[in-house]
Amino acid sequence: MPTRVIALDGPSGSGKSTVARGVARRLRWRYVDTGATYRAATLAVLRSGADLSDTDAIAAAVAGAGITVSTDPDAAGTCLDGEDVSAVIRGPEVTAAVSAVSAVPAVRAQLVALQRDLAGADGAVLEGRDIGTAVFPEAQVKVFLDARPEVRAGRRAGDADAGVVVTGADVAAVVAADLARRDRLDSSRAASPLAAAGDAIHLDSSAMDAEQVVARVLELATDAGLTG
Repeated sequence: MPTRVIALDGPSGSGKSTVARGVARRLRWRYVDTGATYRAATLAVLRSGADLSDTDAIAAAVAGAGITVSTDPDAAGTCLDGEDVSAVIRGPEVTAAVSAVSAVPAVRAQLVALQRDLAGADGAVLEGRDIGTAVFPEAQVKVFLDARPEVRAGRRAGDADAGVVVTGADVAAVVAADLARRDRLDSSRAASPLAAAGDAIHLDSSAMDAEQVVARVLELATDAGLTG
């Protein structure tokens, strides 16, 4: 188990990816984007032709997939069976299916093991939806990052990784609807739902910029004795 772990959870658009990379960069730790592992797994399922209602077929497709994720906060990248799929996994097809694939308990078990392995042993910042509750419940610092729905939608509307293809005045409404759909699915799934750990620190980033949130997380890390 890594001796130093910061768990950063929260819904899409809360800013957790930017913050997690920033914290990892400042501490010179590993950065683990757990969402990328689920997206790569989803791409593997889609390419296998498995029915998204067939949990056994989904689990089999993921079990046979070779997923690797960079842990360098300055050089993010994801590969599937040796192919760089960093851009593909952010597309609308994967975005639409990722909640269904990530809800399969066998998939989550496999990917949690991968995520723990990616964390290494020298210090890691992991971001996702169940880091503090399922991946590293023993993490010394747990943060649940959130923001008002309209703020999250605005951020995602301007994010090239949002996975929603739409232009014009309707973009904010479409992104908001997609975020609400993913929140509903991720919060209601039986296996490791989106939820704050009981001992997590809640941070609302609605009125904070990324540097302010990074600074706050670093303060928490210092208070926990992780940066000495």
